[in-house]
Amino acid sequence: MDSSQNGWEASAAAWIADMGDTGDLSRQFVLDRPMLERVRQGNFRNALDVGCGEGRFCRMLRAEGIETTAIEPTRTLRETAQARDPDGVYIDATAEALPFDDARFDLVVSYLTLIDIDGAEAAIGEMARVLKPGGSLLIANINGFATAGAWHRNDEGEALFFGIDRYLDARPEWVSWRGIAIRNWHRPLSMYMQLLLHTGLRLVHFDEPSPDTGAEPGWAERNRRIPFFHLMEWRKA
Repeated sequence: MDSSQNGWEASAAAWIADMGDTGDLSRQFVLDRPMLERVRQGNFRNALDVGCGEGRFCRMLRAEGIETTAIEPTRTLRETAQARDPDGVYIDATAEALPFDDARFDLVVSYLTLIDIDGAEAAIGEMARVLKPGGSLLIANINGFATAGAWHRNDEGEALFFGIDRYLDARPEWVSWRGIAIRNWHRPLSMYMQLLLHTGLRLVHFDEPSPDTGAEPGWAERNRRIPFFHLMEWRKA
């Protein structure tokens, strides 16, 4: 991942402002709870967070008593993570070439980062390589039909239905919102599944979580109509 080419360095300040201390609505009300549930069931002692951004989930892992190392190639995000967590370990590295020995970590986390990684095949292989036997790769990702689709609305702006096109064609696309402009990858779920199966890891958990109670009702309803995210846990034999 070259953050000067994919928009991340230019968008870092806007991203940090958008995340705040608690993360966006999808993290707060859809993904954080089930991600932490899987973490707490694992009795993990050390973890690697791949593409930690401003470090929010690293701090959550450390609050669970897990020794956490993070990689983040975007300088501004990495420096912000380090400033917010001075005792944390935040390394300038990419997912495609992890600077760690084999079988180093009990837990590897990819929290909404696979869509930002150019070399998914190399990155998934690297994540599996650095896992200890019995360790888990915990992934939160955007569903492929969500990155291949869009809401169709009437003249009043009401969401009528969600249309999908070119789902099977893997491709990079630029997306923008609230001052952020970054290049994401659309990939069908089958591509990720084949890459993960090829590593020899075993799928032990899969979910498409819906919003928790407490989310703004209109936002929650839209996110129940279309499950935008999935969560997977893969275990090393």
